Amino acid sequence: MTDPNRNTLWGRVLAEELAAAGVDTVCVSPGSRSTPLTVAFHRNDDIRVLSHLDERSSAYFALGRARRTGEVTPLVCTSGTAAANYHPAVIEASQSRVPLLALTADRPPELRDSGANQTIDQEKLYGDAVRWYRDVAEPEATPRKLRSLRTTAARAVARATGTPAGPVHLNLPFRKPLEPTPVEGDVPLDLPEPAERGRDGAFVDTTAGVPDLDDDRLRELASSLSEPRGLIVLGPDDAPGIDPEAVAAFAHATGFPVLADPLSGVRYGGIVRTTPVIGGYDGYLGDEIRDAWPDPDVVVRAGASPTSKPLRKYLAAVEADQYVIDPAGGWREAAFTATDLVVADPTRLFGRLSRLLAGPGSDDWRQRWVDAEAAHAGVLEESNGFCEGRILADVVDLAPDPSTLFVSNSMPVRDLDRFGAPTTASLTALGNRGASGIDGIVSAALGAGSATTDHLTLVAGDLAYYHDMNGLAAIDRCDVEATIVLINNDGGGIFHMLPIESYDPPFTSQFVTPHGLEFEPTGDLYGLSFARVEAGDGAFREAYREATASEGSHVIEVRTDAEASHRVRDRLRERAADRVLDATT
Repeated sequence: MTDPNRNTLWGRVLAEELAAAGVDTVCVSPGSRSTPLTVAFHRNDDIRVLSHLDERSSAYFALGRARRTGEVTPLVCTSGTAAANYHPAVIEASQSRVPLLALTADRPPELRDSGANQTIDQEKLYGDAVRWYRDVAEPEATPRKLRSLRTTAARAVARATGTPAGPVHLNLPFRKPLEPTPVEGDVPLDLPEPAERGRDGAFVDTTAGVPDLDDDRLRELASSLSEPRGLIVLGPDDAPGIDPEAVAAFAHATGFPVLADPLSGVRYGGIVRTTPVIGGYDGYLGDEIRDAWPDPDVVVRAGASPTSKPLRKYLAAVEADQYVIDPAGGWREAAFTATDLVVADPTRLFGRLSRLLAGPGSDDWRQRWVDAEAAHAGVLEESNGFCEGRILADVVDLAPDPSTLFVSNSMPVRDLDRFGAPTTASLTALGNRGASGIDGIVSAALGAGSATTDHLTLVAGDLAYYHDMNGLAAIDRCDVEATIVLINNDGGGIFHMLPIESYDPPFTSQFVTPHGLEFEPTGDLYGLSFARVEAGDGAFREAYREATASEGSHVIEVRTDAEASHRVRDRLRERAADRVLDATT
């Protein structure tokens, strides 16, 4: 049976080809001009369609799924500002190297720049943020055009998941009729294979190579790393992530401790049983430590720039050869103190180097970092003062095993870095650290949760929660369950860390911006269990245990004082630095 018109044919072929390329889920927002795509995905038995009312939330949801899986979840929207609402997520996907595929429907070319309703310039709408862009040809039932469409679909997935991964934009113009209405003669009955029905598997298979060093340069690098004092520093990782086993092998071969960002994919899990994984550095590194300790001889870095400012400042100050490993040859070190850029896949490179290195370096150097980690943990355990970081520590301690933990920007990710100690539990910690915005956090977390059977916990500040409350609709519409920890300090608490705090006004009214909002009604609006607990009295731990052991989705609101939390953080840092110096010098 032939398709009733060329638009229906076009949509079906695109959906088929994306499914052949491995796509199993698509996020669709309602709209008229995108009808041929929406109908095609709805009719494709190999693709699950997730419906989102809000295009911005939809884009972040797809980004969250891709961050969790490393695979593409395409987006479908109508023409006009619907497509513009994808832009924040496209930027985040580009900056953090997450695969994303935006399929934006458009009016036919002659209506552009004509004043036609809901028609904007969608050509290269996202600028340089995308890895690849195509203004797809108008639908036409001819073999060459259909082969072109299939090839474009296959290439789009390959580019989105390539090195570096990132967003791809296909702009698809459609004329009416947009519905599967029969149009006589629109689709010939004798369309030849494979244009009309495709091939067995993807129309075009892309074989991606892995950037690697030749043997001579590998031996040179191994020789350079044969130093007694070294560090392995792992920042937030790209999806699907570095292999912890390769990191463990490299750490054992060098004897270097691993300073692992909470978003590196290495701070949590089985590697902690056998490898010195350091997580408390944000709580004690500073000038006093650097003055008292010898500098490392060499630093090996992979992933994006670390979340921790104290760690970044420490690395900028030490006298050491620093090797930044990046498979795309990107520069991800903003202090500009690195000495070498190594274009290679970190997992493969660590594995090969571990077989060449002669043996571990200084036991004293490695033990210094292990003792510092223990001293820092001791200070936190002994302290009775409450700060918001305690909430992150409790979540890491109590999260079901396995779990996906998504953290908001501003203070939650920084508190996870300082207070979320390494653990052997299978905990996948994620965050949007590419552009580090607070937009789309709820949606990205729910997208990540939709891609796994692991328990999902989202820790968000009040402004991030407010900014993406629309995203909560996905809990019901996309069948996702989550425990949401809402840290409500009534405004932008992170600004207390900045010098502007001393200038009030305008500090309170224009930076902290207290809102006084009550979030409990979101429980009724989105069908969530809602509980409010007081900070610092132990009630959060009990509420979190109960929520994670119960079915359904839950919000636990913890009301805190941002300024008081910062003062406690400062005192803990001073004590930890003193304790670390006593333990290691």
